[in-house]
Amino acid sequence: MRKFFSALGRFSVRWRYAILAAWIIATIAITAFLPGISTVVQQNDQKFLPANSPSVVAENLAEPLQPANVTRIVIVAYRNNAPLNAADMNAISGIEQAARSVKGTLLVRQTSISRNGRADEIMVASSIQKLNEKPLRSYVGELSSAIHSVTVPSGLNIHLAGPVASQVANLNRNKGTSGRMQDFAALFIIVLLVLIFRAPLAPLLALIPAFLVVQISGPLIAEVAKTGVPVSVITQFMLIVIILGAGTDYGLFLVFRVRENMKNGEDPKQAVALAVSRVGESITFSAATVIVALASLSLAAFGMYQSMGIPIAIGVFVMLLAGLTLQPALLAIFGRAAFWPGKIKPVAADKTGSLEAVEPGQGSTQRIIHKPGVWGRVAARLVQHPVETLTTGVVIFAILAAFSMGNKPAGFISGTSAPSGTGAAMGNAALADNFPKAAANPTDIIARLATPVWNNATSLARFETILSHSHLFTSVIGPLDPNGTRLSASELVKLHTALGSPQSLFLSHTAIPPGFARTEVQAYMATASLISTGGHTIALESSLAAGNPSSTAAMQATPAIRSEVAAAARSAGIQKYGVAGEAAAAYDVSSTAGNDLIHILPLVVLVIGLLLIILLRSLIAPIYLIVSVVLSYLSALGISVIIFMLIQGDQGLVFFLPFMLFLFILALGEDYNILVMTRIREEAAHLPLRQAVTRAIERTGTTVTSAGLVLAGTFVVFAIIGGSSSDGGQIVEMGLGLAIGILMDTFLVRTLLVPSTVVLLGKWNWWPSKHGQEHWDYDDDKQLDEQLPQEIEKEEITAR
Repeated sequence: MRKFFSALGRFSVRWRYAILAAWIIATIAITAFLPGISTVVQQNDQKFLPANSPSVVAENLAEPLQPANVTRIVIVAYRNNAPLNAADMNAISGIEQAARSVKGTLLVRQTSISRNGRADEIMVASSIQKLNEKPLRSYVGELSSAIHSVTVPSGLNIHLAGPVASQVANLNRNKGTSGRMQDFAALFIIVLLVLIFRAPLAPLLALIPAFLVVQISGPLIAEVAKTGVPVSVITQFMLIVIILGAGTDYGLFLVFRVRENMKNGEDPKQAVALAVSRVGESITFSAATVIVALASLSLAAFGMYQSMGIPIAIGVFVMLLAGLTLQPALLAIFGRAAFWPGKIKPVAADKTGSLEAVEPGQGSTQRIIHKPGVWGRVAARLVQHPVETLTTGVVIFAILAAFSMGNKPAGFISGTSAPSGTGAAMGNAALADNFPKAAANPTDIIARLATPVWNNATSLARFETILSHSHLFTSVIGPLDPNGTRLSASELVKLHTALGSPQSLFLSHTAIPPGFARTEVQAYMATASLISTGGHTIALESSLAAGNPSSTAAMQATPAIRSEVAAAARSAGIQKYGVAGEAAAAYDVSSTAGNDLIHILPLVVLVIGLLLIILLRSLIAPIYLIVSVVLSYLSALGISVIIFMLIQGDQGLVFFLPFMLFLFILALGEDYNILVMTRIREEAAHLPLRQAVTRAIERTGTTVTSAGLVLAGTFVVFAIIGGSSSDGGQIVEMGLGLAIGILMDTFLVRTLLVPSTVVLLGKWNWWPSKHGQEHWDYDDDKQLDEQLPQEIEKEEITAR
């Protein structure tokens, strides 16, 4: 393997200009000819549930009320403090005509006038599919422009409302968020690395490959999504964070090693080739742990996890290719200029591992004793007190981990509430104020009848009455009370006999039959959204006693609600029924995600453990490395509970935080494990173990902490910028939670606990490797290192 990376290093140095040109051409071509990732993003978490989830089954039962190939959008016209008048109704007729003129409109129909007479609800049916982002945004934009182009009387308000209008408002709000996230993350990384390197060019060289990979990965993922791979809005944001964060980490692994080699007196090109031969394996296995962890998500039942697996794995794989080819090529092209204006002084190391800076004197060579840096001093103390360090760390982490037991999944489904201040939000508020049903975000109870409701209205009446008296609901609105006007079962049947299907009626053209009041006819017309055309499917729209459907309390009340609905259905003789809406979907999402946590993560741990065994040639080291990650994960989860639940007062953590926290701390934390452990093994080949640990921590401490700060910082940017999107609550919790976990892992686990364990275990770290094998590896590596300069020089001459 070492020979392979040595050859790769020489190749990247020799063909540096061709490699740079190839990446630039590929970036231009891919971004020009392939679609962007935003074109395939799905907004609603419920769309990622398995087909057998109860909320999905209920949605399928409700399809006769709203066919899958038809999108319904609500227009609400209202006055704040007065009933609608004749002039308003004439204007509303003009609004209906304007809506019909928009391309893609199938039907426009008044569905209901509120009981107080202040609001009119108009339903627009469109052929534009809800999951087609660009066409949907375009259609809703044209519809909004059309209805607002109509002149209306003073005081009459017109707004789009309902779930589709809210979805589009969220899409518009999210537009540009990924771009801002990318820009701010890049700015943060550049400023941080300038402070670390004290050079303006080195940070750019570390970031350029990651930036190009972000541009390339999005279109590649969009192309793969055409095969059916789902992509969520979280995936779009996480792709940027992972590529910029992890990609810059891989760049830092290489840049720091190149600088170290140059300090050891190597020529810049030789330093690059030697660095690839030394850390290429670490970079490859670091990326492999992330790719394997992500690929395992394809086995998850929850589609949002699946949506992150393959897409982000593609991005990390492209980043690996760039890290092993483009990054070395850039460093070879710029050479010492990469670290300008700083000067790299050669440093020598004696047999004990102490460092000296070598400077030319007057007629002789002066050796200035190099004072160890922060991590050198930390490591020196650590190896003297490994038991105290390990014990203290484990106790602190165990206390923090105990708080993780207090976590409860929180209820939240993205894309169901319109952003504050938007027209959709005002329209939803008007629906809630003027109609007795939770029109913008109801919890729907669906029932499928064996015979049309017109022939079995008493069964409907019993079903609706039982649920209306349940303590779990504050209101239940059904076909017998659709807009605040009560209808009896017999009146519903008589109205159907006299008027036919409610879907065929239009308020302005329907005559009032003898024996009925206008309010009764209006109520019957309002049942069009609650009774299917054939009369076999009915819907009840309920408000929950537990609170807003997006709340954790509502989500946790779902099992009791389903049991209550089942009992009412049995009593009314209804065989097929279900509960749909945000609370039910959130419960199913949380349950599915929790099951994935139990079933997927052991597999991830096993596979990453196997990769560590292959890399470290040891059965012992991977065990405590995995254990350290688990401890780090539980501690980070415990801190998240303290911040978001105990301090901020949230009822629980967002449902996917525990899963994502474990996955990324495991995969990304192992990056630093791999760098530190491979360096300890390298140094242990020719130094006593304690000195090898000291040397390894001193040489890698700055690299690990810098990489950790970069990665944690990008997650903080993810939380701050992504917090302004429609999924803000989820993104803030995940971003800050992951940032906390990465920082703990970086500053405590990798640089303190793991080295302490290595010192205590001694030679058992590498069991069952044979004694002396490390020295054989060292001799072989030393021979390769000595051959590199001559081989590079020969290849340079050949190239010229």
